[in-house]
Amino acid sequence: MFRPRGSGTCCKLLETGFSLFAWYPIHAERSMASGKKPEEVPLAVENGDAPEEVEDVVTPWDVSTSSATGIDYKKLIVRFGCRELTEDIVSRIERLTNRRAHPMLRRGLFFAHRDISQILDRFEQKKPFYLYTGRGPSSGSLHLGHLIPFMFTKYLQEAFDVPLIVQMTDDEKFLWKGLKADEAKQMAHENMKDIISVGFDPSKTFIFTDMEYMCPAFYENILKVWRVVTNNQARSIFGFCGEDSMGKSAFPAIEAAPCFSSSFPQIFNGRKDIPCLIPCAIDQGSSYLLWLL
Repeated sequence: MFRPRGSGTCCKLLETGFSLFAWYPIHAERSMASGKKPEEVPLAVENGDAPEEVEDVVTPWDVSTSSATGIDYKKLIVRFGCRELTEDIVSRIERLTNRRAHPMLRRGLFFAHRDISQILDRFEQKKPFYLYTGRGPSSGSLHLGHLIPFMFTKYLQEAFDVPLIVQMTDDEKFLWKGLKADEAKQMAHENMKDIISVGFDPSKTFIFTDMEYMCPAFYENILKVWRVVTNNQARSIFGFCGEDSMGKSAFPAIEAAPCFSSSFPQIFNGRKDIPCLIPCAIDQGSSYLLWLL
């Protein structure tokens, strides 16, 4: 499998590799509607005892390892509830789409998945699904490392001929990077131009910023997530501490809302049962680990 490493910026961004997560809203809708909280996630350190082995730190905001060989990908696959993206799956994608798989699939840059076989089953049955990805605008423009997941997403949109949702998390950068609200919005708008230039189908692509798109249906799904996820779960998964702002603890639910087709009634006509496929870096796996609880 291809695992690029090096001192360059692009190599650092690629260090954790990429994955494909399939998200089925119907099960989560039932859980959130009931308001029942899942069992708590045990913290990595209990009773003051440190773990025998220091694990890699892989979250959306921090990626580090104490190992000279770098991130242990096989452990990440287990940790985030994923499976290895095998040659059989790549061959099936080629067969169903009647086109050669993207080089990022063939070379193993996208190396893990969750439930993609169910998405392929739906495609084979001519049932709908959509793509969901995003960008946290931390600079005024995107470089090659930032563009890689969008280039791959363009391939997916063309191969499967499906809608795409792109979330610009300007609110995330406002909370984590200390940017002014206007600065975060401006970066998001500039980044949108770079994303559009990749060549997505404009009739099947919806790009929005969190600060500017918060319709009632979207906010309702955020509320449902907030109700069923506890502070202990957020702390265990994302590493939040008492010194973090309350906005940081609340943010993962905003990132989760686009997983629900009901968050976009103007696109999916209010349907709640359409799943999505999420191409993303494996460091985002902690966000979707939340839905395995």
